[in-house]
Amino acid sequence: MGDCELIAAVKSGNRMRTSALLESGADVNQQDEQGWAALSWAAGKGDCELLRLLLEHRADVFRTGRDLRTPSMIALAAGHINAAELLLHAESQAGASSSPSRKYCAAFAIREFQRFSGWTVDGAEEDGVAFLHQNYVVTRSIWDHEDIIFDQVTEEWKLFCDRVLQFRVPDDLDLLTEQQPASGLPRSL
Repeated sequence: MGDCELIAAVKSGNRMRTSALLESGADVNQQDEQGWAALSWAAGKGDCELLRLLLEHRADVFRTGRDLRTPSMIALAAGHINAAELLLHAESQAGASSSPSRKYCAAFAIREFQRFSGWTVDGAEEDGVAFLHQNYVVTRSIWDHEDIIFDQVTEEWKLFCDRVLQFRVPDDLDLLTEQQPASGLPRSL
């Protein structure tokens, strides 16, 4: 068996050959010259059947190539929502997530914050805008540590933000599905 026969079978989309190679003991985590394993190639193709087959044979969902992207990151970058969901689920089953930690904030009119009974900011113009960050701190800046105007983060404040303001940090799949046109096909750049 050649070094990258499994990868070649996955790249060509040949499920029968892939299955036969796995059954005969091919290394499911073998990597090619770019460092991509078969799971990365299946993720890039968005082939959920191949992904399931490789996962059943214990493919490493956290294996990265030289580009340092996991298979789920590759599927997300290629716009393959179903493949990304499958891989993210496999990551969570493995007990960890490879999703990079990103800072997130949303802009709100200050008058929206003033609806909270515990809002204690004096002198904030009612028609101005402020930013609610994923750590529930409110600033005048898009950065969570600059120009803080409210940092009294309590459970009541979090509930107000979640329920009244409907604040939620989107995940990668949310961002990807927002970019999809009604046809379900990725938009061209």
